[in-house]
Amino acid sequence: MERGDKREAVMRAAMELVGVNGFHGSPMSMIAERAGVAVGTIYLYFESKDLLIRETYGCLEGQIMASVKAEYPVGRPIRERFLHVWQRLVNYFLVSPLEFRFIEQFHNSPYGVASRRDKILGKKDKDIITELFEEGQEQQIIKELPLQVLFALTFGPLVDLCRDHILQFIILDETLIARTADACWDAVKR
Repeated sequence: MERGDKREAVMRAAMELVGVNGFHGSPMSMIAERAGVAVGTIYLYFESKDLLIRETYGCLEGQIMASVKAEYPVGRPIRERFLHVWQRLVNYFLVSPLEFRFIEQFHNSPYGVASRRDKILGKKDKDIITELFEEGQEQQIIKELPLQVLFALTFGPLVDLCRDHILQFIILDETLIARTADACWDAVKR
């Protein structure tokens, strides 16, 4: 296995195990075994489990944002861009349930809290979604609510629906995805 392949295998194993067992239930020894490497090999790539978790999340976040930015309707109306983002995220998660479970674990952990705090306090660069909400508020198209509320109204339903689809409580087809995206838009528009 090549050096880069081992690093990716470790991150993939971490995703698989954390998605099922949580962070505490996924010790480095178990991650190493799943990745097919020695425990010491992991430390050649990641100095700690915390760094492994953060870098795995960062890699996933980059993939997700690349998906959202693909065919992003730059310069189009706020509503059209909102619906594009929402539908891209849902479609990404539905075809990537492993990644979804890892991200869900991350966001519901102290790691996710720290990441959200940095984003809210402006310690991280603004992402395309934050910029969309701010632009919508400047144009008085989106309700004057705190960013956290806009995110909750938009992504709370998205996460719940993706989870329920993955658990086979509901089947999301393109029509239902579009109708739900419209309902979330209705929640944030003026």
